[in-house]
Amino acid sequence: MKSYYIAALVVFFFNWCYIGKAANDEGSGASFIFGDSLVDAGNNNYLSTLSKANIQPNGIDFKASGGNPTGRYTNGRTIGDIIGDELGIPNYAVPFLAPNSTGKAILHGVNYASGGGGIMNATGRIFVNRLGLDVQIDYFNITRKQIDSLLGPSKARDFLMKTSIFSVTIGANDFLNNYLLPVLSIGARISESPDTFVNDLINHFRDQLTRLYRLDARKFVIGNVGPIGCIPYQRTINQLNEDECVELPNKLALQYNAKLKDLLTELNENLPGATFVLANVYDLVLDLITNYKKYGFTTSSKACCGNGGQFAGIIPCGPTSSMCSDRDKHVFWDPYHPSEAANLIVAKKLLDGDTKVISPMNLRQLRDH
Repeated sequence: MKSYYIAALVVFFFNWCYIGKAANDEGSGASFIFGDSLVDAGNNNYLSTLSKANIQPNGIDFKASGGNPTGRYTNGRTIGDIIGDELGIPNYAVPFLAPNSTGKAILHGVNYASGGGGIMNATGRIFVNRLGLDVQIDYFNITRKQIDSLLGPSKARDFLMKTSIFSVTIGANDFLNNYLLPVLSIGARISESPDTFVNDLINHFRDQLTRLYRLDARKFVIGNVGPIGCIPYQRTINQLNEDECVELPNKLALQYNAKLKDLLTELNENLPGATFVLANVYDLVLDLITNYKKYGFTTSSKACCGNGGQFAGIIPCGPTSSMCSDRDKHVFWDPYHPSEAANLIVAKKLLDGDTKVISPMNLRQLRDH
């Protein structure tokens, strides 16, 4: 089996990354996007990796490319793309590894996300190459110096601190493509309890977010880990019914999420001038999966594009995959990633939702904060 989309095990929960107020000058702000395959807009196109989405029929509904694949792991727009469109933003954040991520283009924002990436550097090694969060922040440090050159140090600080949004969509790969992956992690799981692994994640993430703060990031949106035991891949390999989810991944996600909430409270208190917003992706997405009919979907268990098992959840979406005709009626595009229709619902809740979904403020409020 080609494993290259398992990168996405992070499910669409995290995909919400914010596009910011990109416009034609530095005064309008920008979006700097960090994370995994659910917010990757094409960085993995430039890596020798097993995790790629620049093959058909990915992108079939992405109007900006005329329906051609761009490296986005979905049929259309990511949640970040949709948020930008909802705010009337003309530009999407450019992938850092793309040739056009130079000059004034970076003042609209830059996307560093990579399919298979995680908080821990070992996460996603099954794909050979991917950009972990440490490397993504290394790359932002390069961008940071370029912004200094474009604007001058004083304007650059104002641009980053006052008008830029930093979104981080990461964590689920650390479970599904690290701790829970038997081939790679059996030794770690024998020697490291779930509590210890979650604490390691949180401690590493604290250092990473603090590093971004020291590089003048101030407005942060952090997504917690969604119900990763409910994706078609997990339901298929565990031979579950359509209304069942795998217990252990969800239990680990909830354990991590509780610690993440405490971490962001701590950072809000200890880093002067910073605002860390928590997107409660777990509850938001579980509601979408559980009550899919209410949202106009016909299934939240079967992938639109894929093969294998009753939920088409084993073989990733590619040119030889079967594909549904009603893409807007499926919560999942492929065994791991949401459809554009699902992304649209999540994006709107993150833009304008109350504190049950995103706290202490929503994305529109954070932009104006």
